[in-house]
Amino acid sequence: MKKYFSLLLVLAMCLVACNGKKETAKSSEDFSATLATAEQGDAYAQCNLGVMYYKGEGVAQDYAEAVKWFRLAAEQGNADGQCKIGEMYLYGYGVAQNYAEAVKWFRLSAEQGDANGQSNLGYMYKNGYGVAQDYYEAVKWYRLSAEQGNATAQSNLGNMYKNGYGVAQDYYEAVKWYRLSAEQGNAYAQCNLGIMYGFGYGVAQDYYEAVKWYRLSAEQGNAYGQYNLGNMYLYGHGVAQDYTEAVKWYRLAADQGFEPAIEKYNNLKSKGY
Repeated sequence: MKKYFSLLLVLAMCLVACNGKKETAKSSEDFSATLATAEQGDAYAQCNLGVMYYKGEGVAQDYAEAVKWFRLAAEQGNADGQCKIGEMYLYGYGVAQNYAEAVKWFRLSAEQGDANGQSNLGYMYKNGYGVAQDYYEAVKWYRLSAEQGNATAQSNLGNMYKNGYGVAQDYYEAVKWYRLSAEQGNAYAQCNLGIMYGFGYGVAQDYYEAVKWYRLSAEQGNAYGQYNLGNMYLYGHGVAQDYTEAVKWYRLAADQGFEPAIEKYNNLKSKGY
């Protein structure tokens, strides 16, 4: 398990409703009303219309149209729209993939204080996408976002402290940020917090707590959480040893292509479990 202690960083997804309210299913009537407001130049409506095209809510999914409306909102200075069009450039949805353009829009959003924009800009600096890799800048933007309560940024800031990237390595700080993120339901943070408990990094070693957080992560479909939960059942750490349960969780992770889980699953299967 220790070999897989470093989990992938994740990107803060800002492709959700632009007004920050809880989303509900959108109908064609919702689409028509949003379109009418967007055509009058309302930036929030333009941004939300982009989301509807992106998700295919009340209208056929159309990434190019999503980009069009995100751009209109972004050019009016709407921070959500800026973040969203940045993600379209990052992934190449509806536009040619362009990391430099993604960074441009994330920065405009981040400088307005948008937590998703800040988290995403940190991600670009961490990985050197569209900018020179710079862990110190990554930490700066992750922290600004994390302090606003952004779960993805909290998880990624935890990773920076755990690995000593851009900051002095500090397991206690890593645990702090993982916990804040995990308690918001972030599956990566839940898995990482489980690892910290499993190995006693920054906290007293506690297999029961490790199992608790692995399970929360695994039940969200996170392959790392599923694999680690399988390990706990395989070795009887924090749970009664149970090969059947181990196989179950390895198989779920293996189905996502996670190679260590495939190896463990095939090994147990060959032994008749």
